[in-house]
Amino acid sequence: MRFLVCVIATMFAGLSMAGPLTERSGWAVHPTGKSFGDLVKSTRGAVKANGFGVVTQAGPTGAAAARGITIPGNRVIGVFNNDFAVRVLSLSTAAMIEAPIRIYITENADGTATLSYKTPSLVFAPYLSEGGQELADIATELDGRFHTIAVAAAKQ
Repeated sequence: MRFLVCVIATMFAGLSMAGPLTERSGWAVHPTGKSFGDLVKSTRGAVKANGFGVVTQAGPTGAAAARGITIPGNRVIGVFNNDFAVRVLSLSTAAMIEAPIRIYITENADGTATLSYKTPSLVFAPYLSEGGQELADIATELDGRFHTIAVAAAKQ
């Protein structure tokens, strides 16, 4: 019994020790003063306001709660736009595996939330040998659009 208690305690300690996302190569990380729920809501609004759509959403928080486990808020929101999809597909069929591009919202220990994502330039880099400079230009354009979405979501 003691062994089981130690195993469970270790599992929960590991969950609580994960820290906030920090800058890393190829990622854009936007810490905010917003709560997790507010940042999820404002991100959806910023996506729509900037001409993109929320294509997918997933996160373990609700499913964990249903199992009696409390974890920090965690949501992945897949974002894309059909105009970009058509343009990417005209250059590289394989590159479309990366769409939608994911925005990751995480709850921090202090109750604030962080919005982060792999930059489209990083995401599409493996396909530049097929898509060439045109695909690089699309990725750069998407970098700017995702930055605009992130800044708007953090402010709203």
